[in-house]
Amino acid sequence: MAQKKVTTVIKLQIDAGKANPAPPVGPALGAAQVNIMQFCQAFNAATQDKMGDIIPVEITVYEDRTFTFVTKTPPAAHLIKKELKLKGGSATPQSVKVGQLSQEQLTKIAEIKMPDLNANDIEAAKKIVAGTARSMGVTIAE
Repeated sequence: MAQKKVTTVIKLQIDAGKANPAPPVGPALGAAQVNIMQFCQAFNAATQDKMGDIIPVEITVYEDRTFTFVTKTPPAAHLIKKELKLKGGSATPQSVKVGQLSQEQLTKIAEIKMPDLNANDIEAAKKIVAGTARSMGVTIAE
C-alpha cells in the first residue's frame, strides 16, 4: 500500500476529554480542512481516563483530509503544579520560591515524562524535570 502524502502537522495542547470545536481546536483544524467533530470525538474517547490533565497532541493531516493523532504526556510544569497543588509558578523564580519537590515526587514525575523526554535513564529525566521546577520557583529537596 502506498504511503499517504502528509500535508501538515498540527500541535495543540488540549484538556483531556474536553476537545470541542471552539478555539484553539476549531480554527487550527478548520484551516487544514479536517473534520473537527470527528477529531474531537476521537480525542475525547482516547483521553477520557486522563481527565484534569493537559494533553499535548500531534495531529498529522494527509492530502485526502484524513488524519491521525498521537497524544503525549502532560507538560512537566503541569505535573509539578498538580503534584504540589500550586496555582502557578513564581513571577520571580530566583528570589520567590513557591514550593518544594521531594526526590520521590521528582522521580514520580520523571517516570511519567520519560517516554517524551530525550533522556536515556531516569537520572537524566530527573535533571530535566528539576530544571523545569527551578524555572517555576520550586526548590528540589536533597
